[in-house]
Amino acid sequence: MKKIVVLTGAGISAESGIKTFRDADGLWEGHDIMEVASPEGWAKDQKKVLNFYNLRRKQLLEVKPNAAHYALKELEEKFDVNIITQNIDDLHERAGSSKVTHLHGELLKVRSTFDNDLIMDWRKDLNVGDFCEFNFQLRPHVVWFGEPVPMFQRAIEITEQADILIIIGTSMQVYPAAALLDFAPANTPIYFIDPNPAVNSHSNLQIIKQKAVFGVPALTRDLLGKN
Repeated sequence: MKKIVVLTGAGISAESGIKTFRDADGLWEGHDIMEVASPEGWAKDQKKVLNFYNLRRKQLLEVKPNAAHYALKELEEKFDVNIITQNIDDLHERAGSSKVTHLHGELLKVRSTFDNDLIMDWRKDLNVGDFCEFNFQLRPHVVWFGEPVPMFQRAIEITEQADILIIIGTSMQVYPAAALLDFAPANTPIYFIDPNPAVNSHSNLQIIKQKAVFGVPALTRDLLGKN
């Protein structure tokens, strides 16, 4: 069974109604991103950071996967599909995709500030004073700016096995995620689905200048031979 590796970014989730910060001069819901998504911001004002993610969590629980998410699940009919996402939502999982690697963490999980491996599911508000079993504050289980990306090595290993690479809704300008392209085997067919792709064309790259909800289902039909 051929292996498809899919790299997804904010563009696929935006079409479900999840807002992104890169469309607004670095502001995310009116916040300087470094105030709410950096170790420095956390050290300065834990309450502000927690309130910000509480709002994001509530929003996530109100939205649904879109046609692009469901189309990726459909690819599993014929292919071994691994999704590597920069998104912290669970829309891929809700659509039914079985192999999802979250590079930047998961919004519906929290972890201990004492032990990074002490992670738990969390769907309600997280507040100052919510402690782990060792009496240390819990924090969102997300990778903030300036923090290491623990799942990157796993993402490299997955990408190295790709027979087909699909990139959806990401500028491929954010590192280390952007470096994953360098780990795909030589001559791997690459499909780049984005209405404004910021990438140079080359022989094994096919650019699909469409939003994910249109481009992904169309590509899925082609790959499954359903057109």
